[in-house]
Amino acid sequence: MYTLYYSPGAASLVVHWLLIETGARHELRKLDLQAGDHKRPEYLAVNPGGVVPTLLVHGEPLSEAAAIVLYLADAHPSFGLAPEAGSIERGRYYQWLLYLANTMQPAFRTWFYPAEAAGEANADAAKDLARQRIEACWDRIEGHLEKRGPYLLGAAASAADFHLTMLMRWSRNMPKPAAQWPQLEALAQRMKARPSFRTLYDREGLTEWA
Repeated sequence: MYTLYYSPGAASLVVHWLLIETGARHELRKLDLQAGDHKRPEYLAVNPGGVVPTLLVHGEPLSEAAAIVLYLADAHPSFGLAPEAGSIERGRYYQWLLYLANTMQPAFRTWFYPAEAAGEANADAAKDLARQRIEACWDRIEGHLEKRGPYLLGAAASAADFHLTMLMRWSRNMPKPAAQWPQLEALAQRMKARPSFRTLYDREGLTEWA
């Protein structure tokens, strides 16, 4: 039994989506980030960083979205969300998930909170640099999908594609959202066609980028 601490549309989205996709038994605990629920002592007791998501696995907390994605794919192997351990495809799977988590997500953090990264006086410059970095990532992924798609690992979707789709959603209001890259848009449409995506949106009360 899992317990997911989440906020609609936040980095917890991919974890929530995979819980639905795998049919894993879980309960949800919604955090209102605007109200500061993630900074309250009771939440900091399970996630000292005060960020979402946190997944309780039989009462034991796991944090960091990408780490939880890796865990869930391994914990539910019958869904084929991760390649065979020790294979080169497994290495590529790690490569893409860590690229998304370590290169793209920090750039999105700067895009959404530029003053946090560079101070109010430099916020506009920081935001523009973040946009450039994100668009360069879309260029790289688009080129990869053209050669080795239609998914990040080829013919079938992996947990990395769920994570990628979440980040594509985050770009929806940017000057050049991910959907303007044809291969990325096609991948997003395939991922959004999964029944689990509609359930996810219904549960989190999301409507945009449906």
